[in-house]
Parts: sequence; C-alpha cells; structure tokens
Amino acid sequence: MNMKKLLSLTLALSMTVSLAACGGGNNSSSDAGKDAAQSSCNGSYTTDELIVDIWDNNQLDGLQKIADEWSEKSGVKVRINVINWDTYWTLLSSGASGGEMPDVFWMHINEAQKYMSNNMLLNLDSYIEADEKIDLNNYYEGIVDIYRYEDSQYALPKDHDTIALLYNKAIFDKYNVEYPTNDWDWDDYAAAAKAITEAGAADGVYGTAMNTNDGQDGWYNLIYDFGGKLISDDKKTSGMDDPNTIAAMTYLADNLFPSMPSQDLMADTDPDVMFMSGIIGMMLQGSWMANTFHQAEYSKDYAWAEIPYYDANNNGTCEKEERVSMYNGLGWAASANTKDPQAAYDLISAFCSEEGQLKQSELGVTMAAYKGCSDSFIDSFEGMDLSPFIDVEENGTLIQHPASKYTTQWESAFTTGLIAGWQNPSQMEAVCKDMAVKMNEILESEQ
Repeated sequence: MNMKKLLSLTLALSMTVSLAACGGGNNSSSDAGKDAAQSSCNGSYTTDELIVDIWDNNQLDGLQKIADEWSEKSGVKVRINVINWDTYWTLLSSGASGGEMPDVFWMHINEAQKYMSNNMLLNLDSYIEADEKIDLNNYYEGIVDIYRYEDSQYALPKDHDTIALLYNKAIFDKYNVEYPTNDWDWDDYAAAAKAITEAGAADGVYGTAMNTNDGQDGWYNLIYDFGGKLISDDKKTSGMDDPNTIAAMTYLADNLFPSMPSQDLMADTDPDVMFMSGIIGMMLQGSWMANTFHQAEYSKDYAWAEIPYYDANNNGTCEKEERVSMYNGLGWAASANTKDPQAAYDLISAFCSEEGQLKQSELGVTMAAYKGCSDSFIDSFEGMDLSPFIDVEENGTLIQHPASKYTTQWESAFTTGLIAGWQNPSQMEAVCKDMAVKMNEILESEQ
C-alpha cells in the first residue's frame, strides 16, 4: 500500500469516529496537504456558505434544488451565481490571478489544462479515495480524463452531451417538406434545406443555419463524420489541412451554405434566435440546449431527430461508424484556495454521486456523466421527445470534443478566420489550410 493511500485511509478512519459521534454523514476526508480535516456533520464545517458559479441559467433551478437538499443536511448555504460565458472566464481568470475565486464552479475542456497545470484547482484525489459515493469507473471515461492532470483528478464529471437535429414542424408543413427521420444522411439534410429555402424565399425563411462558432453543435460533426480531424492525437498538429477535413468543409460550403442566411446576418443574429423566430427550418443542436427550446414560445412545433450520417460506403444504410456526434462533459471543480475544502468537495460529491446525477436528469438539468443515469432526462420534457440524444450513443459513434492547452485560442481563430470561407465558399479549401497554419503556431507554443 502506498503512503498516499495509507494517509487517506488514516484520515478516513478518523473521520468515521467523528461522524459516528454526530450520528452519521458521508465518508469523506480532506486533502492531505491541508492542515486540518473537516467532518461533514451539521455545523462542523468552517464556513456557513459556499459560492458557486455557473454559466447556464437554464440549469439554475434544478441545480439549486439539489444544492438546497445538501444544505439541509450539511447546514451550509449554497449561493449559485449565473454568469454569461465570456464574463465567466474573465472573472475566473482574474480571481485565479490574485482576486477571489468562487468556492465551486464549472470547468470546461477548453480551459481545464490551463487551470490544472497552474495549480488553480483543488486536488481531489484524497477526497475521492475516502468517499464511498464516488467511484470514477462509474463515469464516462473520456470525461473523467478531461479533468486529470499528471495522474491527479481536479474535477468530477458533471454531465455529458450529444448532438441531434432540431426542426420546426410548422415550417416543414407550410412548405410541404417531409420531416427529418433517423435514416437521413447529409444529402437528405441538404435536399430538405434547399427545398425549404426555395419555397420560403418570399417569406425570408431558410432551410438551415450554422455559424463559424458553431463547432461542437455544428461543423465539427461533419469533419469527423467525413473521417477528418481537428487536431492530431498527440495534440501537436492541426487537422484542418487534412484532406478529409477539407472534403467535409467543402461539402458544407457547396451543399449547405446556399440554404443558410448570409454570414453577416448570422453574425448579427444568432442562429438559435433565428430558429425560435421562425425563419430557420432546422439545425444541429446540443442536448444542453433542450430546455431552451422546450421553454420557447413555439415549442409545440419543435421536434428532434438523430444527427444525419455520411454514407461513406454508399450502400444507403447507416453503419455505426458513419453517424458521428461530438460529445463533451463539464466538470465540477473547487478553487485551490476555497475557504473550506471539505465543504466544497462534499457539495461536488452531492452533485456527482449517483443520487445527484439521477436527480439532475429527472429535473431536466442535463444528461448525466454517471453511466446509466440519463434515461430520465429524455422523459423530463413534456411533449418533446429527446430520445435522439440517447439513441445516437447506440446507433452512432461519439467523438470527444477536441482540445489542447490553449483550445480557446485556436477556436477563436476559427470564429474569425473561417468567415472568409463562409462569405466566399469557393475559397474554403484555402481558408482551411490557412487555419491549419495558425492553429499549428498556437499548438507549438503549448509544447
């Protein structure tokens, strides 16, 4: 038995004695690097409030319910702040550089490497070892690995997501176009988009939309479906100049751009807003957006189908490897300088335990990161069938969101650099090769 394991067990045994004295609680220990351990009995933490930051208001109510249940048992109040995406990372970076970070917060694959490698996050290893509710084998392996650095865990998996096809039945009905099915390939998608665009021209209605920043819920899926890649397996070189990547992006330009609003228009008005305004017939969307469309004014007109596939062998049927959905998963992390590491970890454990993950699904927050806990998610939105998000896991191939240490830098380069390809589709190949050069410069700086 190694010394780390021995120390963790020693701490756990001491905690058991403390918990027995106050009538129970969860079996967790504090980090070996901290001076003192805190039990999880009511009133025994060193703080009476934890500050939590997230960036999605759609998830607030459900997460607050789970947090409030934990607060009733722990005696520690949980205040969840919702901050928009850009401001979230600005504030978190400022806090990590000398300000005040929240106690607990979401971590994303795009930012994880930077925060983990700079000791900004609480090392969770000893807490996990002493926590009977947490076994990392119960989570999607790829998501666990996102938040590992030098063999240590710095966040617990919060959720996982997949991509599906969202469509407006009213638009399809109006222009006499058949609804999408789970048997559609990309040619079917393109044909329907063209039909809607032509029939709806006088009304200003387009078949589909996809902006330069619609990566995970957009063109990333086509790239991997066509056999391309965004980044090499060793994360050292770009895949934007890969022939299959260029083939996918050229297909997008030639077959889907003609059925989209202009790039300028999509830059001014997000495609999500266009869809809910009734001027887009269909689009790709992620499971994390399900509640947004379920709560929309015209949600009764919205429906989902599985993401289309690329018929690589041209046999007219979908093989498992021919249907690709990007997937990702957030992590619950704590500040390395949180005022009460044990309380912060115990809240994370409450969110990420099997019980917490089941509640997250049942409340329609997101699909779970804990295996087998997502079925209730698709049943939590009355009148809207979300099964395509789950079915793709059996009928398709999930590709983990590509990332490196400075993902945000090369994704930002895509958002602006690809505009030329959107505006002049004939230049898409040249634009992709230019993106590869810029991305390689960023990746070289990571080494």
